[in-house]
Amino acid sequence: MDSMRIRVMRKEELPLAVKWAAAEGWNPGLMDAECFWPVDPDGFFCAEINGKIVGTAAVVNYDDRFSFGGFYIVDPAHRSSGVGMQLARYAMSHAGDRVLGVDGVVAMVPKYEASGLLFLHYNNARYEGKGGGKVPDGLTPLRDVRFADLLDYDTAHFPARREQFLRCWIGQEGHFGLARLDRDGKILGYGVRRKCHTGYKIGPLFSRDRATAEMILDGLIAGIPGDPFFLDIPRPNAAAVVLVEDRKMVPVFFTARLYTTRAAVALPLEEIFGVTTFELG
Repeated sequence: MDSMRIRVMRKEELPLAVKWAAAEGWNPGLMDAECFWPVDPDGFFCAEINGKIVGTAAVVNYDDRFSFGGFYIVDPAHRSSGVGMQLARYAMSHAGDRVLGVDGVVAMVPKYEASGLLFLHYNNARYEGKGGGKVPDGLTPLRDVRFADLLDYDTAHFPARREQFLRCWIGQEGHFGLARLDRDGKILGYGVRRKCHTGYKIGPLFSRDRATAEMILDGLIAGIPGDPFFLDIPRPNAAAVVLVEDRKMVPVFFTARLYTTRAAVALPLEEIFGVTTFELG
């Protein structure tokens, strides 16, 4: 193999990783890179051979305790050459002693675990549905929700306090969010819809129960009649599984949620009805 070097990507190169992710069928959002980059600009890596990028990877440090990795893609012409493993190990070192999470390929779980670096915790699943319907009463646009309250609610459903990411995510062009509040203004759930290369994705979708999740989901998909939408659910959430099955949504693919620790990562999976992104957690 020709001489390879691994380096931090430049911001203008990140769209290549998003393009490759779309080609792999991951269907990233059109504006995802704009929210991913500011979280940790030093967390995006590429492998180069003769000045050409042949692989990408990201390990984004949210805080001093938690990281999430994604965009592990190698140019098909350079697969099975060792590029991917070298790049992955280099990128993972960026996490330091933080717990690192990734959504990996289910069939590769034995290999991941044999490496001693990543351990399976549960599976996620992507489902496809079709937009339409009416917006239920009782929902509030996220722009009208106090951000400090939203951040606290989001932090209760994610392993890190992701203030910078969340501000971008709810305010980005092409993103639309709704929440359900109780009479005292307490958040009972919230969700975000974003435009993707194909259709739309709903994520996150966090809710205290299935009924609230369905209300928010109905509100989000009412604005995209006839368009496909995708919802990524954690399989251990039985209510989320029943939700997609009752709606006759079609399974697209599954992922393996892995972490660099065997210990349980504290998350209220029963309240996670939609993962934010497979790329950044």
